[in-house]
Amino acid sequence: MEISQILQKLETMLTPKRFAHSVGASETAERLAKKYGADSEKAKIAGLVHDCAKNIPKEEMVEMCEKLGVVLDEETKNQLSLVHADLGAKLCQTEFGITDPEIISAVKYHTLGRPDMTLVEKIVFLSDAIEPTRIDHVGLTELRELAEIDLDEAVVYSANLTIDFVKGKGCPLHSQTYKTRDYYENLVKERKIV
Repeated sequence: MEISQILQKLETMLTPKRFAHSVGASETAERLAKKYGADSEKAKIAGLVHDCAKNIPKEEMVEMCEKLGVVLDEETKNQLSLVHADLGAKLCQTEFGITDPEIISAVKYHTLGRPDMTLVEKIVFLSDAIEPTRIDHVGLTELRELAEIDLDEAVVYSANLTIDFVKGKGCPLHSQTYKTRDYYENLVKERKIV
């Protein structure tokens, strides 16, 4: 499917605000990919479709996951706001005909991240957080600046912002956020020792 076709289909699946966010994430991902030497086309597409399941009602998302064979871990089942990433990875294939495993995994891990992400995965993870339509919040300016300097440090900072935000709301936090943060925190420390 061509980018123009993806855009047309995506516009029917998302609210105007979510669509604008997706376009912003796509443009940011493409720019960062060029800056850091990643595949800019993969980053652009992954950034565009990363939230393709976001506007599906949460209960319907769970039903769709069961129907499409998407296996959700227990933490995700208990935090329905996270389901869109796993379902979106599947919809990349079924709705958009995307077969590239790196694009699919970038969509799957754009919310929680994971240890040892590919360059495209890291870029999409960060582009989702820093794209221009994001409403300003504590730490956003610093995160945007860090993403221009060091992706690994930006992943740590972004994960810490998420941890602080979710804890501040008194909500449960998926353990993968900690795993992502800890992995990249150790990576950054090891780099500084060398």
